[in-house]
Amino acid sequence: MTRVTRRVGEVMLQHPKVSGRSTTVGEARALLARAKVHNALVVDDVGRLLAVVEPADLEGRDDAERAVDAGALTSRTVHPDDELDDRWSQLRVQGRRRLAVVDDGGVLVGLLCLKRHGAGFCTDADVRAREAEREGQATSHQASENAAEPATRLPVT
Repeated sequence: MTRVTRRVGEVMLQHPKVSGRSTTVGEARALLARAKVHNALVVDDVGRLLAVVEPADLEGRDDAERAVDAGALTSRTVHPDDELDDRWSQLRVQGRRRLAVVDDGGVLVGLLCLKRHGAGFCTDADVRAREAEREGQATSHQASENAAEPATRLPVT
């Protein structure tokens, strides 16, 4: 029986959200406060990963500092050709759910994203569905607020 070896590149998110080099610690804090966001991926103008910023990296830092200076790459990146089982084990050992995926030149090509239950990986379709749901909730909320407002406002005298 032949064992099939899966690679990180087969299951990674191919379109992770990124932050630019000028992102501040305050902006990174706001990003990381959102549901489902566990790190900020800071890239340069050509997509080279400069830092992976996690919430603990921001503790004690001033909001005006650059987020790139707070983050790290060591133990936070993998290659798309790495064996998936090895990286899955790495995630468990490190107590992480995310690893940035970079090519040989350090360019960000994806994100290995372990689902909360730990039995599988997030997909781009999962992310799009959550975004659509979030947008739908925002639109529904705004529509209900607008419906509660009078069509015209009378001047206050």
